Formats: sequence, C-alpha cells, structure tokens
Amino acid sequence: MKSLFNSEAHEETLARINKLSESSKRQWGKMEVGQMLHHCQFPLKISLGKYNPDNKPNFMLKLMGKFFKKSLYNDKPWRKGLPTAKGLKVVADKNFDEEKKALIDLINDFHQEKDRKEWDPHPVFGTFTPEQWGQMQYKHLDHHLRQFGV
Repeated sequence: MKSLFNSEAHEETLARINKLSESSKRQWGKMEVGQMLHHCQFPLKISLGKYNPDNKPNFMLKLMGKFFKKSLYNDKPWRKGLPTAKGLKVVADKNFDEEKKALIDLINDFHQEKDRKEWDPHPVFGTFTPEQWGQMQYKHLDHHLRQFGV
C-alpha cells in the first residue's frame, strides 16, 4: 500500500490534485469538487491534531470501527458510495481555489511528519502505527481523487 509519507506517493497525490479544476465532475457520490477538497482535509487535520470531531463516537461506532480498521490501510480500494461520517460531511458550497490550497498545505504538513514516531489515537479507530497513518491518508485521498477521475 502506498503511503503519503513516501515522497513518490506524496508527489503523485499533489500532481493528481493539480489536475482538478472547478469544472471537474464526480463519477459517483454527492459532493462537488470543492466540497470533496474540503472533506479530504478532515482526516489530515485529525491526524495532525488540528480537528477533533464534535460528535464523540458511541460504543457501537467504536465497535464497528474496530471491525473496519484494517480496511483503512490495506491494498483493497474502497467501494464507491461509502457512507460519510456525520462530522465529516460537507454540504455547503466551497471555494475551489481556497480548498485546493488548504488541502495541499495539509498534505505537505502531514508529509513533513514522516519521521514522527508517536501519534495520538484516532477518535474512532484508536491507535495506528506511523506506517498505517501514512497508508490511510493516501488511501482516502486516492479514493476521492478517483471519484473525480484523476
């Protein structure tokens, strides 16, 4: 599995984002491109300690999280149309250029942490190794970039 900590995957991800435009159309789902760029910032912010979802996971969500945890960083692509967690949904219109810049900045911030050894637990899924954090971030971005054909 590729990792956002790997320089080649980092550069590939940025190049794919730079292929997007305001007129990029989704191939599945409900989000427009600006909304997707905003949505993709949440997992990066969570990992970097810049966002803590308001809705704390209940017992059932944590249990489900443990069941799905490995799918976050394994090689199997996520299926189209997976449900989005309530606190990570984006329904308001978003400015494409602002969201693109913010996402790229967060991707670069995350990549700079490639040598970091200690990470706070994820609020739903618990602890991840540094390798798993990098893989999970890449996989989420890859999923949404494929959603918009890049």
